Amino acid sequence: MANPKKIQKDERLFLRVSSSQKEVLEKAAELKHTSLTNFVLENSYAAAQEILANQVHFILSDEQWELFNEALNSPPKEIAGLKKLFSKKSVFDAQ
Repeated sequence: MANPKKIQKDERLFLRVSSSQKEVLEKAAELKHTSLTNFVLENSYAAAQEILANQVHFILSDEQWELFNEALNSPPKEIAGLKKLFSKKSVFDAQ
């Protein structure tokens, strides 16, 4: 019976490292009892997820939250240049 958690991997990723970088990665993988490939994949994937999450999720104090909500709920500023720009026909408008 196939492992239901196994994910089909059909993409390759190649990278060049210095001999000292490879040595460190190999030692760390050995300490984690995993392959070098699995170690690099798991750790780089976790780091990428954290970086992406930091672009979406953020933590605010109560005061910062109130200010953030005020800014979201306040009417937009009128900017003459934008008003003029949006009054013109766009290159994306149907011809």
